[in-house]
Amino acid sequence: MAITKRRKEAEAKIDKNKLYSLSEAAGIVKSVNCTKFDSSVDIHVRLGVDPKKADQAIRGTVTLPHGTGKTKKVLVLCPADKEAEAKAAGADFVGLDEFVQKIESGWTDIDVVIATPSVMPKIGKLGKILGPRNLMPNPKTGTVTNDIANAVKEVKGGKIAFKIDKAGIIHASIGRISFEPVKLAENAGELIQTLIRLKPATAKGTYIKAVSMASTMSPGLQVDTKSV
Repeated sequence: MAITKRRKEAEAKIDKNKLYSLSEAAGIVKSVNCTKFDSSVDIHVRLGVDPKKADQAIRGTVTLPHGTGKTKKVLVLCPADKEAEAKAAGADFVGLDEFVQKIESGWTDIDVVIATPSVMPKIGKLGKILGPRNLMPNPKTGTVTNDIANAVKEVKGGKIAFKIDKAGIIHASIGRISFEPVKLAENAGELIQTLIRLKPATAKGTYIKAVSMASTMSPGLQVDTKSV
């Protein structure tokens, strides 16, 4: 695919051999953005773990201090007596059987699925559809809970879930290109500090191996791990 003029100009502003501090990267990522829309700013953290080992398969949640800049569509799967609570908390979709059927038919136009423990046996069969999209409710990410109201409010307030991939990398959105650099840096820092707290006792050697930041369709910036 041909490199656009805008992309070439952006790449010319970056020193590919330099490791930028987190705050520097957050500022430069705005100046090298190649899109005309309010694109997502993502961070990628390569960890010194073996994802194949159960105790090193890092996953969890973090509440970004400035949110993601995106309004997340939340589906709550729950019994009838919990529906009013979910709706009052701001859930976009609430119910059970009708949504199980919709998902089985291929509907996944949602960002987060929250469920009560009591309905998990009924929605377990949805794992093959929701799992690959990181939408399957899980107690570790706080999306299987009886405290539906709090779970919905946290997601709407900037809570995100993350999960290490097969290559040992965590990918996460930390905001939009319209954010001020300090907000991007603080969101990124919060995620990285959360990852550090989750370091497995069995992980040996360097834990935070590499960090990069980039906006959608734009060149990435390598971040000095010492700055985080």
